Amino acid sequence: MSNDAGRPGNGGRGEDPGDNPGTGSDQGSDQGSDQGSGQAADGRSDGGTRTGAGGTVAGAVAGGGAGGRRRLPIPGLRPRIQDDEGIAQRLAHQWSQMREERKAEPEPITAGPSNFTRAQVPWGLDLAAAWGWRFLVIVAAGYVVFWAVGFFAVVVLPIVVALLITALVSPVVAGLQRIGLPRGLSAFLVVLASLAFIVALLTFAGQQVANGANDLADQTVKGLDEVKRWLKTGPLHASDSQIQHYIGRAQEAITPSPDKSILSRVTEVGTAVGHVVAGLFIVLFSTYFFLADGERIWAWMVRLSPRAGRRHVDSSGRVAWVSLTQFVRATVIVAGTDAIGIVIVATILGVPFVLAIGVLVFLGAFVPMVGATVAGTIAVLVALVDQGPITALFMLGGVILVQQIEGHVLQPFLMGRWVSLHPLGVIVAIGCGVLVAGIPGALVAVPFAAAVNAVVQHLANYTAPGDEAEEGLAEDYREMGERAPSRETLEHE
Repeated sequence: MSNDAGRPGNGGRGEDPGDNPGTGSDQGSDQGSDQGSGQAADGRSDGGTRTGAGGTVAGAVAGGGAGGRRRLPIPGLRPRIQDDEGIAQRLAHQWSQMREERKAEPEPITAGPSNFTRAQVPWGLDLAAAWGWRFLVIVAAGYVVFWAVGFFAVVVLPIVVALLITALVSPVVAGLQRIGLPRGLSAFLVVLASLAFIVALLTFAGQQVANGANDLADQTVKGLDEVKRWLKTGPLHASDSQIQHYIGRAQEAITPSPDKSILSRVTEVGTAVGHVVAGLFIVLFSTYFFLADGERIWAWMVRLSPRAGRRHVDSSGRVAWVSLTQFVRATVIVAGTDAIGIVIVATILGVPFVLAIGVLVFLGAFVPMVGATVAGTIAVLVALVDQGPITALFMLGGVILVQQIEGHVLQPFLMGRWVSLHPLGVIVAIGCGVLVAGIPGALVAVPFAAAVNAVVQHLANYTAPGDEAEEGLAEDYREMGERAPSRETLEHE
């Protein structure tokens, strides 16, 4: 047993002599018990020192050592033991965590939200980039389309010409069908009659040109002599060497290059003739089948599109066809008016090749704002060579009068009513047509642009698809063995 010399008595006061025995007894008891419990790990019981307010030591608790001797505590021993115990506990805890992490399975890698937000990009730059790449895609797609059309121009242009002819003569086929003729026979008769009319017109014009070619050549030589005389005696006072130099340069520009061999020239001519013949047959056959089986051909093309969009495709195609038909009819009226007016003026003035000039003006009028002017210029040149400058001035006045009637009366009344195409769009379309396929491209560019404009306006005014389109989309999914998305999913996408 161990004797406790500093245990508090009655009232919590110890037996220590001092200035404040009560307070010193309490503090000594607390400190002695704390130090005694901290040192019990070594198998010894050290007495705690009770210190009063005056700082005197009252007693110590003796452990169960030999002889019951009192031992004073070792300064600094308890904090060092507590630090060692804390380090050991932390190491043990970390080691257990490492073992648990090694035993645990790796977490699956999932795609979380990106740390990069669109707010870090300026709004203007983001908008410009969005417009930029979309514009580049549209330009690239347009370039591919134009390249394909130019590459297959031998096939594409005859088909487009056949569409124009079909739009012009389709009412005749419908009229023959109403009187009882089969549609195939009606189409054949119309194609045959159109071919006969074109061949007869070109034959008469060619005969007129052939009969007057010699006279025109003589008049051309006389006109050139008059031009030379005017250059010498006129205000320019050009010398003979200068005149010959200009004539030589003009001949070099007109005549083909002498570097090409005869074989290469013959090959080029043969290729051109082959293209013309092939294009003529394509026009004839395409026109016949468009007139006879146009509805079935269009229905087959519509069925190639998804069922949900067939109504849009069908309505867009029919709008384009109406626009194309109206454009062709209006152009034929305008071209006929130009040709008749210029032929009347040329006949009054006695200009040769009246029929050839009329055919040229009629074909040129299919290129709005450009073709009729060029054809009228040719008529003025013929009048200048054959009749002289006075007749050429009258011919020029007649051409200008006809052009003014066309531009201020016929064009606004017919084209403005049936085909809403801006003059700038006409010029751009003609330029693109010439760039892709030359003069034939210029002939078909404007009606194609009018049809595209009509389709764009139609789709822009089209409302959202209704139940019929959704039912068709669901049926398409059922045919593929998949489940159709709901309305909410489509609106969300």
